[in-house]
Amino acid sequence: MNEKNVMKLVHELLIEMGEDPNREGLKKTPLRVARALEFLTQGYRATPKDIINNAVFQSEANNMIIVRDIETYSLCEHHLLPFYGRCHIGYIPKKKVLGVSKICRMVDVFARRVQIQERLTSQIAHEIMHSIDAEGIGVVIECRHLCEMMRGVEKQNSIMTTSSVLGSFREQPATRSEFLALINRTV
Repeated sequence: MNEKNVMKLVHELLIEMGEDPNREGLKKTPLRVARALEFLTQGYRATPKDIINNAVFQSEANNMIIVRDIETYSLCEHHLLPFYGRCHIGYIPKKKVLGVSKICRMVDVFARRVQIQERLTSQIAHEIMHSIDAEGIGVVIECRHLCEMMRGVEKQNSIMTTSSVLGSFREQPATRSEFLALINRTV
C-alpha cells in the first residue's frame, strides 16, 4: 500500500465530508488512517503458506482438535466498517496436525482483508483442510457488524453466525454434532 497516496485520499475525503484537514485534531489523521489501513489489511501481503511456515507436524492423533474463541476482526467489503467476534475451528487430522498458533494466524490472514463473513468462514476451512489433508473440518464464526449497528437498521444486539463444514464434519452428522456441542461448552 502506498502510504502517501492513501494520506492524500484521506485528506481529500476529510474535505469532502466538510472538515478542515488542517485543524489541530485532524492534521495527522491522514497518516494515522493510512497506517491503520495498512495494519487492518495486512492479510493481502501474506499467504497461508507464509503463515504456516512449515509448522505442520506428523502425528498419530485422529481425535477432534478444537481451538475456540479466536478473536476475529475484519472490514466489511460493502461499507469498510469493522465486524468483529469469535471464530471456532475444529478438525480431525489424518497424519498431520497444524501448530496451534498457526490456526489463529490463519484466521488473521483472511480476516485482515476487506471481507464478507461468509467468504471468510469458507476460506479458513478450505485452507486448513488443504494444508494438512484433514479428515474433516468445521469452522464457525460469530460476529457483530458495525455496518448493521451504526447505520442502516441500527440493531445493537444481533450476531451473525456462519459455518463451513468439510469432509467428515459434513458427511457424518455425529461428528458435526460433537463439534458444535464442544464449541458451545463453557469452561
